[in-house]
Amino acid sequence: MSELSIRIGQGFDVHAFGDGDHLMLGGVRVPHTQGVQAHSDGDVIIHALCDAMLGALALGDIGRYFPPGDPQWQGADSRRFLRHCDDLLRTQGWRIGNIDITVICERPKIGAHADVIRRSLAEELVLPVDVISIKATTTEKLGFTGRGEGIAAQAIVLLAMA
Repeated sequence: MSELSIRIGQGFDVHAFGDGDHLMLGGVRVPHTQGVQAHSDGDVIIHALCDAMLGALALGDIGRYFPPGDPQWQGADSRRFLRHCDDLLRTQGWRIGNIDITVICERPKIGAHADVIRRSLAEELVLPVDVISIKATTTEKLGFTGRGEGIAAQAIVLLAMA
């Protein structure tokens, strides 16, 4: 193992909008005029966070553990993925120092939901809320998110030796 006692990971996820009346974001049901096209519940926040956690551990990406073609993950609650990643890092002697997440979309507006999402993630990961940041941005109507075709999220996580 490296002699450094910290690690940083980053993750990114994207889903196209599809049929539905809500999005799952950080384990929170957020009302919206559309859902997402996804094999699981399509929670871009949790998927990006899982990739960041796995990346910090040098363990690949979320698809290695939860392949999108595997029927057992059809419609799965992404919090199961997050718990698995959290178990991996804790088993290896790491703890989360902080999490920084940016959601990229024109709609829905994330600000009204940010604190609820932070609390949801903090509860799931047994962390203080003040180590989790949820931000949002648009792409100024450029690209697929700007045209309202989908939603994306990026996450950065800092791990420290427990």
